Amino acid sequence: MERLFKHVCLVARHSKPAIVTSLLQLANHLANAGATVLIDKDSASPQEAGEHPLIDRNDMGKLADLVIVLGGDGTMLSIARLLAPYRVPLIGINQGRLGFMTDIPLHEMLDSVDAIMMGEFLPEDRILLQASLVREDAEIAKALAFNDVVFSRGSMGSMVEFEVFIDNQFVYSQRSDGLIVATPTGSTAYSLASGGPILHPTLQAIALVPICPQSLSNRPIVVNDSCEVEFMLTRGLDARVHFDGQSHCDLMEMDRVLIRRYRNPLRILHPVGYNYYDMLRHKLHWGERLL
Repeated sequence: MERLFKHVCLVARHSKPAIVTSLLQLANHLANAGATVLIDKDSASPQEAGEHPLIDRNDMGKLADLVIVLGGDGTMLSIARLLAPYRVPLIGINQGRLGFMTDIPLHEMLDSVDAIMMGEFLPEDRILLQASLVREDAEIAKALAFNDVVFSRGSMGSMVEFEVFIDNQFVYSQRSDGLIVATPTGSTAYSLASGGPILHPTLQAIALVPICPQSLSNRPIVVNDSCEVEFMLTRGLDARVHFDGQSHCDLMEMDRVLIRRYRNPLRILHPVGYNYYDMLRHKLHWGERLL
């Protein structure tokens, strides 16, 4: 049977030299099976990569048919934002603790990747968010988020005040430590820690979760992902907006941030037999079946 993916890029988590051994094992395994293997230049040195070309991760979407991440969910988040414009699928190999997105354990890496390369996988499309920062009617920044867009108070420590609109309709004003606008993927991250709901990753929805609101009546709400969410900062010194916790922009009073679903979903490939609820049960230490 012909393999589906001919050009495969491998990415490993930074600052984890031990992962390079697993990365090179997988690279050689794929190359021996006939695939062209590319390696992210920040994941291995030229000496370690050997015959496998090193590429800039910003070029992955243009050069690869498939990207495999060895590491944790943080690495998956950064790669997901780069791949979304190109519709290149992503696989996560877990390197230690059970991750919400890196679901293939290291000891099953070779067998699972072989099966996926032959077309035996469960595809899952997940939404991303696109955010635009508008100041005095001019867009001054924009970014993608796979997990969440988070508005937070700054180092001054005081609460921020803001207004929220959905599809140009006023929803509420709020005084709090901030607001999380999360995708279903991000619903098990900061949103969950702040009391937000767990959303199945295939849902077409966006969750708005307050961070320590002054009024206890301010509760999380979930809206359709076709909606445009607008955040307007009315009062707050040193406030910021964060994208997946990996980049941020400073906010000024009366700044507006417009958030909508990004045009392309990200496709994650799971091994056959993957079960989202098994993952949740293990990660969150839920009870096992009694019978």
